[in-house]
Amino acid sequence: MSRLLPSISCLYSVSCRLLWRGSPSDSPLLRPLPPGLTCVFAAGKKDLIDLPVLNEDELDEQFVRGSGPGGQATNKTSNCVVLKHIPTGTVVKCHQTRSVDINRKRAREIMREKLDVVYKGELSEVLVKKKESELRKQEKRRKANENLERKRLFKAALAADSKPGNDTV
Repeated sequence: MSRLLPSISCLYSVSCRLLWRGSPSDSPLLRPLPPGLTCVFAAGKKDLIDLPVLNEDELDEQFVRGSGPGGQATNKTSNCVVLKHIPTGTVVKCHQTRSVDINRKRAREIMREKLDVVYKGELSEVLVKKKESELRKQEKRRKANENLERKRLFKAALAADSKPGNDTV
């Protein structure tokens, strides 16, 4: 336990500086780690590595009023992001949150995925992962149906054995 205490305190101080105390020039992520402490940075939540890089010059960004539930707060604020990729004409509209910054970030993530599909077609990572997910789902459904059929046959065999007149002792 005593060996974990320096690591935990270092981790706590790094996370606190990241959140509130750190200045942009004094980033703890850019400083070398103390000896004996290893750090692993996680990839994105979807782990899609080979998505195309967005060039900001090729994007047309607009902020429009959102729609849907939320009443006056939604109807009066322009926090819906409409992002258009000029070379391909692909348009993405993102109004997932009330924050413009988060909507901008999410719109760019969605745009990268859509451009990956446009450029690579059937070989895009997004479609490949989607197909793998569908295959896993179909396999799981098939196994569940097989188990249900086996249970039904087992119950039918038990019912046939328990009928009077079947004395096989």
